[in-house]
Amino acid sequence: MVATDKEIKTADALYRNRRIVNAISVTLACAAALFGLFFLGWILWTLVSKGLGGINWALFTQSTPPPMQEGGLMNAFFGSAVMCVIAILIGTPLGIAAGTWLAEYGNARKIGIVVRFVNDILLSAPSIVLGLFVYTLVVMQTGGNFSALAGAISLAFIVLPVVVRTTDEMLRLVPAQMREAALSLGVPQWKVIVEVLYRSASAGIVTGVLLALARISGETAPLLFTAFGNQYWNANVLQPMASVPVVMNQFAGSPYESWQVLAWAGALVLTVFVLIVSLVARSIVLRNKISHD
Repeated sequence: MVATDKEIKTADALYRNRRIVNAISVTLACAAALFGLFFLGWILWTLVSKGLGGINWALFTQSTPPPMQEGGLMNAFFGSAVMCVIAILIGTPLGIAAGTWLAEYGNARKIGIVVRFVNDILLSAPSIVLGLFVYTLVVMQTGGNFSALAGAISLAFIVLPVVVRTTDEMLRLVPAQMREAALSLGVPQWKVIVEVLYRSASAGIVTGVLLALARISGETAPLLFTAFGNQYWNANVLQPMASVPVVMNQFAGSPYESWQVLAWAGALVLTVFVLIVSLVARSIVLRNKISHD
């Protein structure tokens, strides 16, 4: 059947319209991407240009100084490291256990749906709300005693839903044939989970833990209500402790230039740390993908 001239013109018009719409869509998408990249580059350039001048040996060997004096962020780096490590130690085992239950025992139950829904709410909850909750739960119950432990607990509430979601998703991605093969040999289910499923999903679970670490390392709001801050060196987790985000929040808005320089330097170090953790997480995912391929 031969197409008429009218049908050919209609087809040409439709093809032309689709090409025009496609060109406009591609142009707008590229413009939006360039718009975002421009401001991202601007932020990074500002961070590097202002923070690089404050990077020196004193930054890592001296504590936060009084106004208009030289010093560093040693106590803040130590406090952030302590609270992040404690938060990971609290949130990771609980998150892996909860994610395992969801994937292996609660997947087909209504309570599993409810737990996932609550976990998603906790995952998207503002961090300041979690800080206020821990302030009420821990700080007020200890006579208003701010402490690094309270700060770590508030950060653990941020780690927990991330690890739960990651563990749940990674375990559900393990083929059912692996479970069935192990169970058919008479292996107990707990041993199947530990020896088979965890080994298969280990890369994804570790990636989730690293991403949770990258997230909590820059949290400020929960620590304002829990760890509070400390200008001096303190290794007691039951007392207020300095942290990089809180010091940045305090110093960046101060009228003292020396404090502002320290705030920019701390922001640069924190950004580099988050970048390194993100790259490590990405490399684990890529290595796992290559090994499976």
